Amino acid sequence: MARIKLGMVGGGKDAFIGAVHRIAARIDGEYELVAGALSSTPERAKESGEALGLAPDRIYSDFREMAIREKRLKDGIEAVAIVTPNHVHYPAAREFLKRGIHVICDKPLTSTLPDARKLAKLAAESDAVFALTHNYTGYPMVRQAREMVAAGELGTIRVVQVEYPQDWLTTAVEQTGTNKQSEWRTDPERSGAGGSTGDIGTHAFNLASFVSGLELEALAADLQSFVPGRRVDDNGHVMLRFKGGARGMLWCSQVAPGNENALRIRVYGDKGGLEWAQEDPNYLWHTPFGEPKRLLTRAGAGARDVAARVSRVPGGHPEGYLEGFANIYTEAARAIRAKQAGEAIPKDVLFPTVEDGLLGVAFVDACVRSSARNAAWVTLA
Repeated sequence: MARIKLGMVGGGKDAFIGAVHRIAARIDGEYELVAGALSSTPERAKESGEALGLAPDRIYSDFREMAIREKRLKDGIEAVAIVTPNHVHYPAAREFLKRGIHVICDKPLTSTLPDARKLAKLAAESDAVFALTHNYTGYPMVRQAREMVAAGELGTIRVVQVEYPQDWLTTAVEQTGTNKQSEWRTDPERSGAGGSTGDIGTHAFNLASFVSGLELEALAADLQSFVPGRRVDDNGHVMLRFKGGARGMLWCSQVAPGNENALRIRVYGDKGGLEWAQEDPNYLWHTPFGEPKRLLTRAGAGARDVAARVSRVPGGHPEGYLEGFANIYTEAARAIRAKQAGEAIPKDVLFPTVEDGLLGVAFVDACVRSSARNAAWVTLA
């Protein structure tokens, strides 16, 4: 089967997330990168495209020019990966959606809630697939946890706790001029009003929603900017109220020394609990009430088909970050191929959508509003 012709916006030389997306797109052989607007600087765009082996006439410095020309080409791109800073997500995705080109976008969906709403409307009106790379939803044991909750194995959900601490912004690294990532991620004009809430809090909130299946009713957030001069939050504590009565807590921090990417979720119902940690991704702890704690492994006894379907290697070999990304890309590819064939998207295809992205941006907006009101309870706008 011919590979899906893929373009990329952003992700040029020395860009971390662009390389991650390119690896993910290659893992299952579903895509071929043929075009790119890898930088808004012409010289850098050309240098980055040449380094990736792109044809000179398929290297662009403007994403709109790329969308227009690629749509006209007989062998133009069929899908585009958008891996720019957050504030470019909306204008870039808009240009490709308008031309029916499928979009795979890094999270968060946009830098502002109005842009997120406009993008969600555009995606709904388009026949193009729109996938958002909340990659943790692609981990096998996360999918198993979701299935176990949905099957009622934990009973009625009462408590959801999720945390995502890091330490890489413990000092004012963005003021040193040595870390490009820190510079734009702490700039509200490019990242949005949320700092740690937008960067990793959205991952934590998405994971909590994905696994629990619960819908948020209200939240109360206490956000901090601990590093002097920092214009966005670098730590946040959020209380969550879910529809139906369940309660939750979310902690996100980028100033917690000793933590690298310590994403963790715990879900408790009246029949038992589950616990999963991103840094130990092969394992899912299950504790039926009144029984010994059980360790479920990705390929061991107790593993489910839903986990096996998105696994690639034998048991004992961890599958994690890159493979999770690849699962999103491969699920999107299945949806794209179904669209191209005029068929319904298979029911087992699962990836975060533009609606999930809109919910994530609304979560950040609500956190900022709540914290500005001394952690008052607010609903999503």
